[in-house]
Amino acid sequence: MSSATPTPTRVRRLPVVGALRLGRPSDVWFKPALSVVAAVAPPSLLLVALGRLDLAAYTMAGSLCALYAHHRPYAARAKVLAWVVLGMLGGLAVALVTASLTRNAVVLVTVGALLAAVQKAVCDATRVGPPAHVILTFVSSATLFVPQTLGQVPGHLALAAAAGAWAWLVGMAPAPLRPHGPERRATAQALHTAAAYAETARGGEESAGARSAAYAAVHAAWQTLLAARNRPSTTRRALERLVVRAEVALAAPADTDPARLRAWADAVRGSGRVPRTGDPRRDEGSLGERDELVGVAAEQAVAPRPLRSRLGPLAPLAVRTALGCALAGYVSLALGADRPYWALVAAASLYQANLTLTWSRAVQRVVGNLVGVLLFAAVTPVARLGPLALVLCILACNFGAEALIGRNYWLGSVCVTPLALLVTELPGYQPTGELVTDRVVDTLVGALVGFAAALAVTDRRAGRRVERALTAVDRARERAARLAAGPASTPAALEAARRGLAAAVVDLRATADAAAGEWWQRALPQERVVLAEQAAHRTLAATVRRQGLLPDPGTTSTQTHTEDTSP
Repeated sequence: MSSATPTPTRVRRLPVVGALRLGRPSDVWFKPALSVVAAVAPPSLLLVALGRLDLAAYTMAGSLCALYAHHRPYAARAKVLAWVVLGMLGGLAVALVTASLTRNAVVLVTVGALLAAVQKAVCDATRVGPPAHVILTFVSSATLFVPQTLGQVPGHLALAAAAGAWAWLVGMAPAPLRPHGPERRATAQALHTAAAYAETARGGEESAGARSAAYAAVHAAWQTLLAARNRPSTTRRALERLVVRAEVALAAPADTDPARLRAWADAVRGSGRVPRTGDPRRDEGSLGERDELVGVAAEQAVAPRPLRSRLGPLAPLAVRTALGCALAGYVSLALGADRPYWALVAAASLYQANLTLTWSRAVQRVVGNLVGVLLFAAVTPVARLGPLALVLCILACNFGAEALIGRNYWLGSVCVTPLALLVTELPGYQPTGELVTDRVVDTLVGALVGFAAALAVTDRRAGRRVERALTAVDRARERAARLAAGPASTPAALEAARRGLAAAVVDLRATADAAAGEWWQRALPQERVVLAEQAAHRTLAATVRRQGLLPDPGTTSTQTHTEDTSP
């Protein structure tokens, strides 16, 4: 472990303009956008035909589950979508029963805040997202303020469950056409980012940010591939070998051909055969293609951490969410609002991994909602032409929100805001001026009160998590270095050590970045983090050379070796 002296963390200036900067859209932005339209349209149009559009809010609760799990392999997606539907129904059931038992607004806000905290913690612990807890909180909070009777609850839940089942089918529909689509996309992204990092490193302009992004992409690719751990296939094993090559490129960028990585990435994105990586062996003791996935097999055999242990570190975030949502709802009630759940949801949407990111989300939320109410005012005359026009406007807003939110949250909110306002008109039309005014006030209340709660509830354990991550990296590095230096080390041990060290480095960077965005905490050992990362990357390079996984420099990027990986 380095003995470098910890240096105080400089307080970051909270960004404003930077928070609104647009990024590149996701490669698959159209998938959630089209899926939510396909999931919402049939139930809503059926209710239009039956003259019961007032029930569309319940079917829409189930339909919105189609937004989830688009990055997961289909075997894992089936389970995740099922759990999302069950989670949506659970929150909806609590809200419906509570609404049928009391009309006390303070009680309703309190229940909504507690539900939001639970939904936030569980979604973060299980990494369900995007859109994570926000959709679940919106549905449960809005339903709390819809008058109910206990006799109506089973019917409303049945509508949501039927729409949820349809959303599950929509989410799984592409599986027969591209059974390995999510794994292919994740692998291609890992190869592209590794190629970009290798180019900068070979050009003498190595960037710590580019390196961290590349390691994160490779780690994400492994998580995607390992999510289908119980369904091995020739295609998946070929993709795993390509991710190994991306990982090797990060450890030894000077010995990497970026053009070859990009050629592999382009081939993987298509629907053809997966490129063959070639036999990386250079000497008799190195790790061959036949054995290079022993580390993957070992990781597949490891059981995931229990949910309880993953929820523990999220306690401060859950408290922030509960306190912020409750206070936002109470303030909205004190101001005479009819829909305090808007302020509650605005606060719930703010909370990110640290305070700096929470501030950025607050800025994005306010700007997006203010522009969104103007869009609502513009589309209202069209939406009020009839029930069919209202449903079509809702579908357009759903598509626009998912198509734009990947570029920046505020841009997606421009469509989310009129969507939320149009949903309130499903039972009947409301005065436009009143809706716009209430939405603006509740947005400002939710953002201000929610951020104030984030300031009040600090994460004091962030520094301790950095220390634990540093210890984990040091131990993983020592083990990998010992095995790389040992002449009798087995391929399985070397591969497992390298994979363990790479995962520890990714976790250290994520933990340090999250801690650096918190306020009111002890100084973080930033210098130790940098030195630990540098030492780990040197050890990774040494392990790669010991394994003999470096690509043959005589092999050009235009080779077309392929293997038949048809399902």
